[in-house]
Amino acid sequence: MASNKKNILFILTDDQGPWAMHCAGNDDIHTPNLDRLAASGVRYENFYCVSPVCSPARASLLTGKIPSAHGVHDWLAKGQIDADCLSDELKEAFAMEEPPFDFRWPKSQLKDDTSILYLAPHKTFTEVLADHGYECGLSGKWHVGGADRPQAGFTFWRTLALGGAEYYHQVAFEEGEMRMKHGVYVTDYITDGAMEFLDGRDQSKPFCLCVHYSAPHSPWGEGCHPEEYMSMYRGNPFRSIPEEPPHPWVHGVDQSFAEWKSKPHPGVRFVKAQYAPIREVWHEYRQESLTGYFAAVTAMDAAVGRLLDRLEADGLAEDTLIVFTSDNGSNMGHHGIFGKGNGTYPVNMYETSVKVPGLFSCPGTIPAGRVLSSMRSHYDVYETLLDFVGIPFEKTDDMPGTSFAAELRGEADAAPAGVVAYDEYGQTRMICERTDAHQLKLVWRGEEGPNELYDLAIDPDERVNRYGDPAYAEKIAALRQRLLGWFETYVDPAFDGTREDVRGKGQIDSHTFIK
Repeated sequence: MASNKKNILFILTDDQGPWAMHCAGNDDIHTPNLDRLAASGVRYENFYCVSPVCSPARASLLTGKIPSAHGVHDWLAKGQIDADCLSDELKEAFAMEEPPFDFRWPKSQLKDDTSILYLAPHKTFTEVLADHGYECGLSGKWHVGGADRPQAGFTFWRTLALGGAEYYHQVAFEEGEMRMKHGVYVTDYITDGAMEFLDGRDQSKPFCLCVHYSAPHSPWGEGCHPEEYMSMYRGNPFRSIPEEPPHPWVHGVDQSFAEWKSKPHPGVRFVKAQYAPIREVWHEYRQESLTGYFAAVTAMDAAVGRLLDRLEADGLAEDTLIVFTSDNGSNMGHHGIFGKGNGTYPVNMYETSVKVPGLFSCPGTIPAGRVLSSMRSHYDVYETLLDFVGIPFEKTDDMPGTSFAAELRGEADAAPAGVVAYDEYGQTRMICERTDAHQLKLVWRGEEGPNELYDLAIDPDERVNRYGDPAYAEKIAALRQRLLGWFETYVDPAFDGTREDVRGKGQIDSHTFIK
């Protein structure tokens, strides 16, 4: 017997800014399937992540809580697996002092690792769905601890061991162990896993299928993506992306050209360059990085097309809520940065870092072709998904989100559009307020700063820091009080990010961060 509950297809990309979609006005990039998805439903112009780096953002999506409530404040450098789940091939390679290139990245993070189940104390939205009869499947990136064991209500579990790695050399969980997938393009591998779930699911139950792509996360160098997509962008001037000198907060801009060129493979060379760009080859770096980034997006778009076609072929399009978003945004030359919040230190909160795609489609339920300017956040997604499919849940006091399901459905009595969004990354916090009177964003790093205020109504590209401008003093004070009060409401003192030494270089355990 078929269920009358809506299914959910939740597609999450990695480091994709909302600007990286043709439907958002970028004529440089080819995303016909994202355009198709947007045309069939709603596209949000002001959709925000909760933290501009992967692991905290992903944990917040799943739990509906901010990093200072769930304790994941930076990308997780450890805590992915128990080392005994490694395949014999990986164990042998990790025992070598200098393993083959394919194994160097995994060895640095997985050797002698121990699983940490960061989400265990929290009820994820997938667990709530599972409790109400949904069959939940995950294919792709996890990166919130314990990738070697099914959790959070998922019964289908095809995960990647790492947060980022070479696209043709990923470590994946299969048949109870972590295995190196040699020569398999990871975007296709993730999509194949999603198809496997759809093939084997219990058709008497509604499903929630989470497809978590690692694209378009670095690396972006030659050989990292299929030639059919790389060739689409070689020689492109990328006029949609400003060409700017390195931001003064970017790490290592004066590293030597010789050191940079000595990296063993373009992928690793350019991953290193993501955090240590080189002044004298800045233009070369920009061109190769954008070519690879755009190729990764278009390859992922093709994979999304496979998923949309499958739903239509199975007659499930009108019975399935499709969500497309990314864990965080990305600067690909914007502000002179290649990276996200941790592309600089101090970590940044530029719109290009904290804004993400927000596409929602369910033909027959969500009116097609709308573009909404209302502000929504990833901390709203938990409640929205459950509300949309009619599943009750017990909301705790540390969950700040508000459902926008009525707005998705186009109901006349939908809640007023949100006017404020909040973000945090370690000691750095942000409030963005958009009203008819003003559009202001305060980035607060405490009394010692450096603090920033941007008047987005007249300075949407955030070029002029107006913090300290007497003309804005009253508004700064009001925003600061509102920000401090909001975080005081939702912070768990045991995980308060302002008390953690977060540098953007990785998190080892609950209170240890790489310096």
